[in-house]
Amino acid sequence: MYWYSIDGKRAASLEEAPLPPAGEGVPELFLVRGDPVSRPAVWHVTDPRQLTAEDADIRWLDPRRMGDRPELPEAVSSAAAGRLTGVNLQHPRWRRALDFTVHRPGKRRVHLLAVGDVGGTLLTALKLLGGDVISSVGICDLSENTVARWVTEMGQIAWPWDYDALPEVEAVPPERLFDCDVFIFAAARAIPPVGSGVQDVRMAQLAANRPLVEQFARQARAADFQGLFIVLSDPVDQLCQAAWQASNAGGEPERPDLLGLLPEQVQGFGLGVMNARAAYFAKRDPRFASFLTGGRAFGPHGRGLVIANDLENYDDELSRELTRLTLEANLQVRELGFKPYVAPAVSSGAMQLLLSLRGEWHCGSVPLGGVWFGCRNRFTSRGLELETLALPEALFARLRETEQMLRELSR
Repeated sequence: MYWYSIDGKRAASLEEAPLPPAGEGVPELFLVRGDPVSRPAVWHVTDPRQLTAEDADIRWLDPRRMGDRPELPEAVSSAAAGRLTGVNLQHPRWRRALDFTVHRPGKRRVHLLAVGDVGGTLLTALKLLGGDVISSVGICDLSENTVARWVTEMGQIAWPWDYDALPEVEAVPPERLFDCDVFIFAAARAIPPVGSGVQDVRMAQLAANRPLVEQFARQARAADFQGLFIVLSDPVDQLCQAAWQASNAGGEPERPDLLGLLPEQVQGFGLGVMNARAAYFAKRDPRFASFLTGGRAFGPHGRGLVIANDLENYDDELSRELTRLTLEANLQVRELGFKPYVAPAVSSGAMQLLLSLRGEWHCGSVPLGGVWFGCRNRFTSRGLELETLALPEALFARLRETEQMLRELSR
């Protein structure tokens, strides 16, 4: 075991590194060398097996499946139970990653791109609910009248006699989009109309929305953006990966230079509404009631979604039925003649962002093995933390299928 000092923090490593030496003790950092394309640059360690595993894939959600616990000094093993930050020295911006944090004291500035149906609903929710963590929301849209309308409307929402309690809303020009702490991509070039007969609306949007998110990801790189890059447009998971790849292409798409957005800087907000929809059905059918206390949602916002009825008493048949109901919930709203955007904007967008800024557990798509995968996670002072669980075999098999599907879609 080798010991180093990084900005006053003790670091341990199984390999030598050109860093200032330090004495043995309880480390705050653990240094590894792994594929910077498929691994986070920095993460909150929840199991010592994450320190020695060759791959950072879906097994990180259930570390037991990575094999035996590695033999490490007691000081390292004990710290790996929640007090340790993993650092991938292979990532050229690992020092930058150590400074990246979402949960911190003070309020943050949020910028929102596009205030259409989803963006306008999201903006309203952030205005009403985000006063404790959001200082202001800057909005940008192709239509100047749309921006002026929302600035005016939001400016006229206030608690009587407490006029500074809610975040201010103001227009922001395109060149200042990344002068903020959080950027939300809610733009969309094509949404199949109600009655179009399109079954998988999200995937129909990929071809149209991918060039758009890539454009703003490159702008984020040019601005040296150091905040949180949130994708709310569909398909959330594929657009997250497209944004990260475009930001890090460096002129050679096949050989990323990794000088753009960190993988943990990009998160997709689509799973929150799927979790809420599963709860909606669980409240109405006693067969699914255990989801409300022991269930989970995993995977993408759309095909490949995995709903688990209960982690301790997992029932594969019931879980698959609840997954189907959750996936079809948006079609029910479309059959009524409406676009299903209110619940996604609030449950996936506003609520998950506010939980993120508060350092609480939330639903979001995070980088896992080169794809973005939805799970329960939170931002901590030690890095992004993924919830680790003992997953039943049948459930883990479903997660593997989804992981493989996402890999195929990313090719």
